Amino acid sequence: MTLGYSESAKTDYNCEIPENAIAFDEKNMMEKLLNLDKPCFAVKTDKGIGLCNDGSFGSGDSETLAYIPPFSDKNFGDTQFQNDYGTKYCLYGGAMANGIASEEMVIELGKNGFFGSFGSAGLIPSRVEEAIIKIQKALPEGPYAFNLIHSPSEPAMEQGAVDLYLKYKVRCIEAAAYMALTLPIVQYRVSGLSLDNDNKVVIKNRIIAKISRKEVATRFMQPAPQKILKKLLEKGLITDEQAELSQRVPMADDITVEADSGGHTDNRPLVSLLPSILSLKAVIQDKFNYDIPVRIGAGGGVGTPEAALATFMMGASYVVTGSVNQGCIESGTSEHVKKLLSTIDMADVIMAPAADMFEMGVEVQVLKRGSLFPMRAAKLYDIYNSCESIETIPTVEREKIEKTVFKKSLDEIWSDTVAFFEERDPAQIKKAEENPKRKMALIFRWYLGLSSRWANIGEKGREMDYQIWCGAAMGAFNSWVNGTYLESHENRKVVNVNRNILKGAALFYRLQSLKNQGIEFPFSMNRYIPQKSF
Repeated sequence: MTLGYSESAKTDYNCEIPENAIAFDEKNMMEKLLNLDKPCFAVKTDKGIGLCNDGSFGSGDSETLAYIPPFSDKNFGDTQFQNDYGTKYCLYGGAMANGIASEEMVIELGKNGFFGSFGSAGLIPSRVEEAIIKIQKALPEGPYAFNLIHSPSEPAMEQGAVDLYLKYKVRCIEAAAYMALTLPIVQYRVSGLSLDNDNKVVIKNRIIAKISRKEVATRFMQPAPQKILKKLLEKGLITDEQAELSQRVPMADDITVEADSGGHTDNRPLVSLLPSILSLKAVIQDKFNYDIPVRIGAGGGVGTPEAALATFMMGASYVVTGSVNQGCIESGTSEHVKKLLSTIDMADVIMAPAADMFEMGVEVQVLKRGSLFPMRAAKLYDIYNSCESIETIPTVEREKIEKTVFKKSLDEIWSDTVAFFEERDPAQIKKAEENPKRKMALIFRWYLGLSSRWANIGEKGREMDYQIWCGAAMGAFNSWVNGTYLESHENRKVVNVNRNILKGAALFYRLQSLKNQGIEFPFSMNRYIPQKSF
């Protein structure tokens, strides 16, 4: 099938092109388009309209109807992002808590032109330290990042993570779930500031802040707050010079606009949220006139080439993938979860109470297919809101949740909870013993916390309680790869998944560029089939 052409878009090109270099059938035309490092010409000959990669402008028998220059998957985004992080592509794999974004995933991405953010959230310090050592050994020059999650209920965990990152000179963190700036994150940022010989601020400790609200984005786009700087100075954690330098740079180098994602999310539509944050950036840059403006990237819903292209075309400096990586071979979750994720559709997700911010009513997006976790977690939150302590839960309700949810008595759960926090954060036990409602929250959080661990390790007998963080991007990805080698979860390698997303985005960019010049493609060419090798 040859191409069509709209005369209204005609451009005066003339080109000498060997006729045997012109592709007229769909398969060969797709090959021409996928030669991303070469230009692509749409030409008209006696045989019809076809595509080719070779030709020179001038006179000839072939009429050139449209032209696009070389455009690689490396051309998307902001080159400064690539320079700062030492990557080939403006895409990174976002952190997924409890080590789902595993060492193996971070290392594979880092060795292949991307970088990944290790899923530190929910892990004890010794486990995070183990990951730092392993990743730094494999990627001594990077690129990699580690997650730092805001922990209002467990501030010691947040501070402990920062202490580790400073000790091991982890030079990039991905900050998540922040509602306000805290002392640990400001310490991380400011303690890495210095001056070079040209009197420019050197930023050693980079921050990528995931946000979904303008007020939070504003805090990360502005310099460190004086109130927190004063406390850090009093504790001797930063110097006077560093405090002064902090006013010349923003708190974050990059802002990831987090749309409808798995885990913590406000379910914001990307097409509304990203433009508003880009506008906010312009206002703040005018005010502070930073030498290097804050970059704005985006994630949440990015699971197909079309989604990645749309995100870049809206002005994102980089894109972030998440849910699609969880189903990959290198993911730190169980085989059961990976297989389940490969079967879901976009509607198979739902919001449920979050373990780390349970008392605040914060929710996370999880998989509802194949699990009763969302309903059971919602029931626990209803009981928490209606009762003041474990003792005031109606007997019938208590017996029901002990039998169906906890599968233990609540007294046994409390004993397990005490043992858990003695290693993690002993102050939590003291607070709970002084506050019955707080004690109830910790007991309920036992289930919410372990449900994600059960999913990761594939706990037998607890399949219906698996908490699987997931966004609609996973369903969109499954629709795209249906009938291809990536349909099977056993073939989903994280580097191939992300390379295919970017390469497909580059293909669709070229297709659209030719369409804008009047070339009419058969509908069947508007699909990119994932490749096994590059």
